[in-house]
Amino acid sequence: MTARYWRQQNRLAKTSLGVFLLCGAMALVAYVVASSLKGQPGPLGQVMGVTQILAFASGVVALCLQVMQLVSSWRRSRAPLPAPTSAQTSTAKDVLAGLVAQQWRDETALRSLCDPAPMPLAWRSTERRELADRSEIIAEGTVAFSGLDVHIEDMVRNFRALRCRRLVILGGPGTGKTTLAVQLVLELLRTREPDEPVPVLLSAARWDDRAYPRLQDWLAASLAMDYPAMRAAELGTDIPETLVARGEILPVIDGLDELPDHARADLLSALNRSMCGNDQLILTCRTEQFAESVDEFGDVLTAAAVIEPQPMGPGVAADYLQACLPPVPHPAWPAVIEALRTGAAPVLAEVTSTSLGLWLVRATYIAPRVNPSPLLRCVHGSAAELQDHLCDQLIPALVSTRPPADGPVQPFRPRHAWTPEQVGRWLTYVCRQLAVNEDDTRDMAWWHLAGRMPNRTMRLGCGVGIGVVTGLVLFLLTDGMVLVGVVAGLLAALVVIVMTGSWFTEAPGHAELQWRGRLAELARVLMAGLVVGLVGAILGWLVGWSLGTHMAEAAWRAARNIGLLTGIGFLIVFSLIRWVEHPTVTATARSPRSTWRADRTLTVIRMISGLLVGLMAGFIAKEAMLPTTVAIVGGLLLGLLFGLVVGRHHAWLAYNLTVPRLAAKGSLPMRAMDFLDDAHRLGLLRTEGPYYQFRHIELQQHLTRELQQKGADKAFEPVPPL
Repeated sequence: MTARYWRQQNRLAKTSLGVFLLCGAMALVAYVVASSLKGQPGPLGQVMGVTQILAFASGVVALCLQVMQLVSSWRRSRAPLPAPTSAQTSTAKDVLAGLVAQQWRDETALRSLCDPAPMPLAWRSTERRELADRSEIIAEGTVAFSGLDVHIEDMVRNFRALRCRRLVILGGPGTGKTTLAVQLVLELLRTREPDEPVPVLLSAARWDDRAYPRLQDWLAASLAMDYPAMRAAELGTDIPETLVARGEILPVIDGLDELPDHARADLLSALNRSMCGNDQLILTCRTEQFAESVDEFGDVLTAAAVIEPQPMGPGVAADYLQACLPPVPHPAWPAVIEALRTGAAPVLAEVTSTSLGLWLVRATYIAPRVNPSPLLRCVHGSAAELQDHLCDQLIPALVSTRPPADGPVQPFRPRHAWTPEQVGRWLTYVCRQLAVNEDDTRDMAWWHLAGRMPNRTMRLGCGVGIGVVTGLVLFLLTDGMVLVGVVAGLLAALVVIVMTGSWFTEAPGHAELQWRGRLAELARVLMAGLVVGLVGAILGWLVGWSLGTHMAEAAWRAARNIGLLTGIGFLIVFSLIRWVEHPTVTATARSPRSTWRADRTLTVIRMISGLLVGLMAGFIAKEAMLPTTVAIVGGLLLGLLFGLVVGRHHAWLAYNLTVPRLAAKGSLPMRAMDFLDDAHRLGLLRTEGPYYQFRHIELQQHLTRELQQKGADKAFEPVPPL
């Protein structure tokens, strides 16, 4: 069994044990209350009968839940898993290739990488021999990266000519490493032969080599998270693991330099340990950090060609900017272009020698059609000052040039109106949160908002609030029976406080409602409900026989009521929910918004299931001569509470408990997901699977520096990681 399997089983065992203890506590308290009311006339005696039923029903469900969990874990650990067929593997590769191509084609359009043409960057084999393996190991003959004006088709052809097809892309900040990686992915996909692996671009910052010592384990986990269509039943069992194990994935790992110093060397070591034979790889990193990592590691990346960009000349940059100008540009542009071409603007030439600087000039001065004269006023400054100036202008420029779409949704225009000040402040808060997480300073998911906020006070407040409401409702419905209201309120508060502890660190889930290929599993679920119902009926018959002074009618009534309640309750609230509930997102979801919606849908399904069981419990309580209003409302409250707390995925609930606190402080808007989605449409953020990242690390670093310089840490409450 894989490490992922055992981690999942540990989480299931903990959840099962928690439900068992809570149900046992509820059964014990209910039994004590019923015993204290035994023999009392009127409504008190009716309450006694109903609480006895609920006590034994809760105990039976809890006990059977734990037993079923242990039996299920044992059976899964012994059952062999069928291997995917060749046809399933081929289909999975085609599906994955389509998803990756669609993802990065959208990103290419957002970043204007090919409008009007790709940026004219040239790449060559590095001259620093200590960074690359011996040439005879890398390729047969001369390594074919000449540094001339090579098109992306030629780059892919050169890559395929490498002996092991391993490539390291180096360069300074903003030199187009990620841009080249994206273009390579798209071209490799466009020209892919059926027997070639599928390129998948991943962020190096997401690889924890302690949790995944082997590259293959991390790749399989990332595929399952970012492209959940790979978990579709028709593709076979464990298809991500199979594709990785058979060498059908070409990992394109971006941003090795974003890891801490020691982690970079560890990752290089892990790559060399993991790869063998013809395993392929593309890796990007800043030159200085890669050199330090190679020196610390004491070795290079085996059989990998290493390339670096050539600086873009002022004339080439001037030609590109001129091609991007509108037919009737601002009158100041000819002077700027001429100064850049002739060397009269050395600072501007230095900034536009990289793809990032060239894009910043285009986004902040060409797209908004504003006066470009400030580009020439920095002649006596530095390139860093000019880049900071461009980053300052970037958010207002993008907000002004991409207004909200009035009609149908457009992929590259926001859906809502935000001011530049709001966008800047909220993105600064995102920088603040990313800086807190030392392990991963790039990836931000919507469920991380809850995980990085203190939640003890929030949980206590929610527990007390729900307990007060529950107790007050039952107090009023039972004509002032204080004991019933107090006990119900305390139980509700206890359940909420205890069971919500894990909500704020749980990843999102989704409801898998597909029947095909899962009928055998569904049959086992129904059989489990039948077994639990029979056990409940037997215990109910014994309880009814003892409480009814050995009367057969009372025994059979108790057997029927407790059997139905335990069987159907276990089936709907526990077994079917577990059959439906799966981690990550639906088969077609691969974005942050889709994971948010999928977890919300799963929450609604659990709530409806709980209400159905609660309604059934209410009718049973009504038959036990409890007043109709008390029985129905009490059953619905109890069912809703259980529907909320059961399950393994509560990220949407935790998010909705956290965002109002952030909005009250001005850290994020109430529509936080709408804002993050619009920031992606504006081109400020990018998505990688379910995660948001700053599209340009330089903008993130610029906002972080501003945060530190202005002492903005005082503007936000310290948020220690949990």
